[in-house]
Amino acid sequence: MPKKSPKPAAIYQLKVTLVDSKPPIWRRLLVKDNIDLSELHHVLQIAMGWEDYHLHQYCVGRNTYIGDPDQAFDADFMDEHESFLKDIVSNPKDKFLYEYDFGDSWQHIILLEKILPLNASKTPMAIKAVKACPPEDVGGVWGYQDFLKIISDPEHPEYEETREWAGDEFDPDHVDIDAINMGLARIGK
Repeated sequence: MPKKSPKPAAIYQLKVTLVDSKPPIWRRLLVKDNIDLSELHHVLQIAMGWEDYHLHQYCVGRNTYIGDPDQAFDADFMDEHESFLKDIVSNPKDKFLYEYDFGDSWQHIILLEKILPLNASKTPMAIKAVKACPPEDVGGVWGYQDFLKIISDPEHPEYEETREWAGDEFDPDHVDIDAINMGLARIGK
């Protein structure tokens, strides 16, 4: 039987930063402290702009892995449906890792910035977003850097093909926080 979610006691302000992204790609989010890590996965997918095509996991400390038991490769994997954010981080500056797409290895540092009083604020909610999410399957951080070089140079031999693959509208500097929050409102509690 799944663990019952504890009652929320606070709102956590999290900063989620895509590791090694230059310039940094990040989101500042508000979530209740009692969110389970399965729900947090969905929040992160929407907030970052991923499309949930790939496997994911959390890494807490040096050797604690948490994820979906239906996707687990390791017997020591903890169930994300029974793991709550407040049990992972409880003090400002605590952090852990979220990895999405083991091939491209998109690693996100999740930092607890502040603990706010529980109030009527809608959560989850994005309060700041910087830079667009890279396209799925672009080849990780290094593939994304190559991608950015190609789409910024109309003379590059791969420009047309790459623009078509990514969509002509892709703008690495644009992120629509209103669209993020509309998506988060659909899963909010």
